[in-house]
Amino acid sequence: MRRCFAVGVWALVLNFVFLINVRAETSGFDAAFNQQLLGPERAMGVVVWNHGRSINVEDAESPTPPYLRTFRDSGWDVLRFNRIRDGDTLNASTRRLIEQVVQLKHKGYQRIVLAGQSFGAFLALMAADTSQDVDAVVATSPAAFGSFDEFYETWRLNATRLYPLLERIKRARVMLFFFHGDDFDPGGRGERARTILSARQIGFSVVDQPAFLSGHWASSSGLFLRRFGNCIRDFVADDKLEGERICEPEWGEAPSAELRLPDDLLHPRPANHGAASASGGSAPAAIATVSASGGSKSGRQSWYGFYPNGREVLLAVEGVHGTDIDAVYAIGPGIDENEPAEWRHRKGHLVDDEFVFDEQGESTLRFRLRAEGGLSATWTSPDGKSSMEAGLRRLDLQHFLRHADAR
Repeated sequence: MRRCFAVGVWALVLNFVFLINVRAETSGFDAAFNQQLLGPERAMGVVVWNHGRSINVEDAESPTPPYLRTFRDSGWDVLRFNRIRDGDTLNASTRRLIEQVVQLKHKGYQRIVLAGQSFGAFLALMAADTSQDVDAVVATSPAAFGSFDEFYETWRLNATRLYPLLERIKRARVMLFFFHGDDFDPGGRGERARTILSARQIGFSVVDQPAFLSGHWASSSGLFLRRFGNCIRDFVADDKLEGERICEPEWGEAPSAELRLPDDLLHPRPANHGAASASGGSAPAAIATVSASGGSKSGRQSWYGFYPNGREVLLAVEGVHGTDIDAVYAIGPGIDENEPAEWRHRKGHLVDDEFVFDEQGESTLRFRLRAEGGLSATWTSPDGKSSMEAGLRRLDLQHFLRHADAR
């Protein structure tokens, strides 16, 4: 079922009654994670997550974005402002949010941060426009007026109603994320937002079209946590920030120290460099590429990338014999404790422009060669019920030799 955040112009009318009165142990909010809250005397501060608003489903039941774990693990209390979509209007929900912020301040929290996605991002910004108690806002994919395809008449309001909010914010630092391929984004919001915020005496950060992330829901991915979690935490904690904080994470540009690899891949012995070519006729494109001379000094061809869940992936072809292929397949740790980094020796075969690894009892791996020399990767679970895709770039394995020796 396709989710839509559009609410139409009616969302601005004041005479809607806010129907939700969800109360939890702390100021009418729910705990965002299954954790014991530290309380205002012990916590670094409190982060309130504001979910989006969909037409057909209750976003109050949606999971908390993984990037907020960074706050939880750094000594912050993380709460959710859950709202039933019937009666969830911008003005009514903002009033309720501000009331709860006041209670958090009275309880003694020294820092109050509002984070939000889409409709929730608009709520967070509107509350910061009104309240002096909000110290920072993290707004991802702000949108409250529909997508290009389904609400074209109000779609541009996602930009024109955003700019006045940024101009009126009382004192909160503002961090904004805009993603490539977001159907709710009219375009050009990053530069305009940066111009508005840079003219004010508050700290800000605008992350516009970041690499490797796309779509309206990009901030809900493990990849977003890996790339931006620490930067968001540091931005929010920097009470003395003036001007723009540039957020350019290195994660994903090159393999991290978390990616485990076999020792013989990191420190190869002198060996034959050429892989056996296919016999008879013209070799498939994949074989021709892997069998070509050159590449890394180890004689192996390798590619690196990451899955949307934030796990790094590396494929290193060790040898080709006819249409059979030997390779090392490695994935980095996941964002959950039960997903450790691991590597396997895999045996597969070449079919046209694909490397296919489909051993019984193992995940199925398919890698299709791209024109620029990279790979399009597809991982399928052993039971065939789930799959992920990734884009891999060519990699010089000597990178690992240098960094492994440094470690």
